[in-house]
Amino acid sequence: MARKKEDYFISPTKGIMSFSRVMEDIEEYIAGLPTSSYKIIIGSDSQAKNNETVFVTAIVVHRIGKGARYYYKKKSERHVVSLRQKIFFETALSLEVGSQVAHYFSEHGRAELPVEIHIDVGNSGETRELIKEVVGMVLGSGFTPKIKPEAYGATSVADKYTK
Repeated sequence: MARKKEDYFISPTKGIMSFSRVMEDIEEYIAGLPTSSYKIIIGSDSQAKNNETVFVTAIVVHRIGKGARYYYKKKSERHVVSLRQKIFFETALSLEVGSQVAHYFSEHGRAELPVEIHIDVGNSGETRELIKEVVGMVLGSGFTPKIKPEAYGATSVADKYTK
């Protein structure tokens, strides 16, 4: 059975990759400098285009103080009008990928790697009304939430590919 386009991630340097290949690549990246500290970041953003909304979810492996590597995937949905619905959908996409990543790491002896979920909400602007709810979703799922301005996984990496 052929897989849908959104089942794959894209690496800016390595091209189209399956989820398992992304995770192997992350493992290789960490093994390349095992004494460094690492953080895994998942973030989503979206952009309305024509009659649809394009959602992008990114996985970032941050070698703290020494750069990062990232992967992203796109998903198109019918046009989402409500900001609330859009933010909740972005958060749900991030939690889905975050759960897959955390599961992979626990199965491969790396359960200690911290996984952060970066949410595209902040104390300025319309999204401030949603902070409590989406932060609660992320905490309730067992992840560390980050909001703007610390949510660069969503606001920089994922945002770059929604255009």
